[in-house]
Amino acid sequence: MAMDTAEHQGNGAANAIVRPPLLFLTALLLGFVLDHLLPLPVLIPRTDPHRIVAGLLILIGVAVFVAAIRNFVSAATPVQGTKPTRTLVTTGIHGWSRNPIYVGMFLIYAGIAIAVRSPWLLILTLPLFVTMRYGVVAREEAYLEQRFGEAYRAYKAHVRRWL
Repeated sequence: MAMDTAEHQGNGAANAIVRPPLLFLTALLLGFVLDHLLPLPVLIPRTDPHRIVAGLLILIGVAVFVAAIRNFVSAATPVQGTKPTRTLVTTGIHGWSRNPIYVGMFLIYAGIAIAVRSPWLLILTLPLFVTMRYGVVAREEAYLEQRFGEAYRAYKAHVRRWL
């Protein structure tokens, strides 16, 4: 279900502390730098199963990410959190997760970490998650609740934040 909100136009944007793609890219680059400067023992064996798991995580992540983007495009609402949301998207993959784009990004990130067997990328998953949860998602949720009111609260009550 996509809810049109012409009466809510002009309410600004979510005010996340950083654009999520930049946050994920920064974590990746920092992990690679730390792997080079402060190498840790690699606990992920170099086997076919590790490559299969990594590939599956990346493929599933891309599929989830693309499905979520297509939902936004179909609803004619911007994907970027720096632009005002025009429509509350609650169907398709957004009926399973309130943040499928971020779920897709985390799956891709984890797949890359496993594929390159990087202990630092895996360690950085926790601070990345905390930053996403409190610096991005919490701010987006507050914005969406202010913008869509009861419709967003009802959606939030029925659909999980992540999975």
